[in-house]
Amino acid sequence: MARRAVITGMGVVSPNGLGREAFWQATRQGRSGVRRVPLFESQQLPVTIAGHAAEFRPGEICDEHELHNVGRVVPMALAATAEAFADAGLEPAQLSLEERRRTGVMLGTGGAALEFVERQFSHYFSGEARRCSVYTIPSSTPGTLASEISMRFGLRGFSHLISTGCTSSTDALGYARQHILLNDADVVVAGGVDAPLGSLIVRAFALMKILTSAWNHQPSRGSRPFSADRSGLVLGEGAWIFIVEDAERARARGARIYGELAGYGSTCEAFHRVRLDESGEEPARAMSLALASAGLPPEAIGYANLHGTSTVLNDRIETRAVKRALGRHAFRTPMSALKSLIGHPQGASGAAGVAATLLAMRDECLPPTINLDIPDPECDLDYVPHRSRRESFEHALCNCIGFGSKNSALILSHSPVGT
Repeated sequence: MARRAVITGMGVVSPNGLGREAFWQATRQGRSGVRRVPLFESQQLPVTIAGHAAEFRPGEICDEHELHNVGRVVPMALAATAEAFADAGLEPAQLSLEERRRTGVMLGTGGAALEFVERQFSHYFSGEARRCSVYTIPSSTPGTLASEISMRFGLRGFSHLISTGCTSSTDALGYARQHILLNDADVVVAGGVDAPLGSLIVRAFALMKILTSAWNHQPSRGSRPFSADRSGLVLGEGAWIFIVEDAERARARGARIYGELAGYGSTCEAFHRVRLDESGEEPARAMSLALASAGLPPEAIGYANLHGTSTVLNDRIETRAVKRALGRHAFRTPMSALKSLIGHPQGASGAAGVAATLLAMRDECLPPTINLDIPDPECDLDYVPHRSRRESFEHALCNCIGFGSKNSALILSHSPVGT
């Protein structure tokens, strides 16, 4: 029997809620996690808001010595992974050696520990080199982030990090699926984490003129995907981690299954470092490849979770791409942009969308796109504006578009296709 990859556990650290259920309740109720960031205000940055997980306490996950030597992404990833294992009914310490060798890590991140790197340079150039971490090199190396999960939970399988910009965690979940299907692993800890809220990082984003500075006075209204008055994205942070498991193994141990990673597709436009080609051809092809991978026609999609960054270019072209991929069915498909609620958590974006979609599938409740106040004639699909909507669906599309012309998409199914 062909193997299938299902999700049996989920852990979340999000700007609008700590823990899976808190995140979901805030999301379905349209409660934003975008807020003023004291660091940004004290540094007199042009943008003072972000999707900031202000309630997260790294000291509850790592001791003071560890926190000196790692970036904020590490305790975030560890917290979400611990919740995901518990949710899946798995105790890593009780796994046999062979089971731990068959459990891998496939993590996606855009910037990894960039804020940690910024901190080390700040110490050095301010004449306080003695404050730099002895682990500056390994903790600044992106791949070590996956190792932190492996070491904390004693996992002996592959320990890989995917960094493909905004599509990172979508790609990580796609590769986790492939490892399960190829029988390279029985369980994969997969998802995304990013914590890019450093002052120099914000200044660099501001140089590209893609951050909105128009809503510093009303943070929760800043991220406005698909609204005609959108003026740029809002940075965000967070971790959304999943336990991806072989379906037969999950059934044999009586695990609750959120859904199947049924299909994956990825393309590159080879067009520009940050801009998108107006045609939307390659993002559409990534969605079509994901559908073909799942063996589903466009008409099977009952909901789509969009990248929806709140930039003028992305939202217009993503809308165009969805129409190319789904055809006339695009106008019958409800879809929403989670970034309206949490900002843009960079490489963790795809995993955040997957979490919201699986929980929407479970509770038959579509999350809203908030702040969609002014209809844009070029963004004319059903984005579930303002309020959640009661609706069930069997198959969903989760889309991501990233820097470097990258496009990736996943198909989620309520239960393993063909069963």
